[in-house]
Amino acid sequence: MELHEVIRKRRGELSMSQAELAAAAGVDRRQIRRYEAGEQQPVLSVAVAIARALGITVNELAGQPAHRVDLAGTWWMSWQTSRDGESVVTAQEVNFAQQEELIHLDTVSRGLSVEAGGYHWRGELRLWDQEVLMGWYVANDGPVRSKGTLYFVLHPHGVSMSGRWVGLGYDGKIMTGWGTAARSKDEALELNAKLQEDQGAAL
Repeated sequence: MELHEVIRKRRGELSMSQAELAAAAGVDRRQIRRYEAGEQQPVLSVAVAIARALGITVNELAGQPAHRVDLAGTWWMSWQTSRDGESVVTAQEVNFAQQEELIHLDTVSRGLSVEAGGYHWRGELRLWDQEVLMGWYVANDGPVRSKGTLYFVLHPHGVSMSGRWVGLGYDGKIMTGWGTAARSKDEALELNAKLQEDQGAAL
């Protein structure tokens, strides 16, 4: 599909007028008409603005089909960590809200009691090449200092992910451990145990 066809089709799907698209992209309505007629091609900065207004990527605007994996919904994330020198593995329910390659994370459960060090957190992951997710997390609970980075490799079918976290512990020390995510608690825990078994449990 050509760029002018993509603009026209996507605008129709969104029930947008040419004037509405022009206003959202910050261009003159006559330019949108020219683009849709195939008379002109937008420069890159304008193409980015049009793609954003249409809720698609620049690649999709150029006619390349999207093969975006859908990770939205409820996941279980399992973490290997330590407390007072003892290894601890926990799992907590996390909501994934996806907008193209960006995924917003919000915990649904703590995983451990407050007394045992459980806390709520939020974060973001960005999906790269449908394969790697990188991002950050920060505690939502006021007195908890934990914050850090996340790195996961996505299963080819998008059904799970495995990786590592690095962050600031409750006692101010830099810590790291294995992390996994799956659609069920049992699978997330099994993946984490396998990581520890295959690659070593050292924090």
